[in-house]
Amino acid sequence: MNKSVIFVLIVVVAITALLFVPQFLSRHKDTANANFHAAPDFPAKGSVAPDFTLPVLEGSQGKTLQLSSLKGKAVLINLWATWCEPCKIEMPWLVELQKKYGDQGFVILGVAQDDASDKEILDFAHKMKLNYPILKGNNQVGDLYPSQGLPLSVYVDRNGKVVDRVLGLVSESVMEDAIKKSLEQNGSVGTNTASAK
Repeated sequence: MNKSVIFVLIVVVAITALLFVPQFLSRHKDTANANFHAAPDFPAKGSVAPDFTLPVLEGSQGKTLQLSSLKGKAVLINLWATWCEPCKIEMPWLVELQKKYGDQGFVILGVAQDDASDKEILDFAHKMKLNYPILKGNNQVGDLYPSQGLPLSVYVDRNGKVVDRVLGLVSESVMEDAIKKSLEQNGSVGTNTASAK
């Protein structure tokens, strides 16, 4: 083979790689950014939310939070990451929803499923003005709450049972409806006018 044929073959291979590699990569990276409505059925609606204990990323070192310790409250377990663009879109809504329903017994747990350092995660949380506990996720939580991307929101009622499981970005009103369903179990919604701040 002469040099010009080899050069043409290299160019063809390079162009082919440029055309197909980004599609392959985007298929895997975009699973975290796509708007998924179909998610695995685990944990299933009506089942008891799998319990976990995770470190709380705050000033006090060694502090942990166990999901089952929140029984009697409605909980939104929100798995996210600093690199997840849809997560950034929904975070201001979560802040507002925590303000609105917190006094009625609603708690958001932001579980950072992130390779970033604790400091980077906390800096990000402060920048986003998050007003709910930020927990450091791990592989165990990934196994208990499997997903094909982020964000993953699991709504748990006051009895610790799963009300809904949503993968991907949805509207604030859809999130609020799921929160109301979570609060309805053994409690009333909307009776505490002091909850809206």
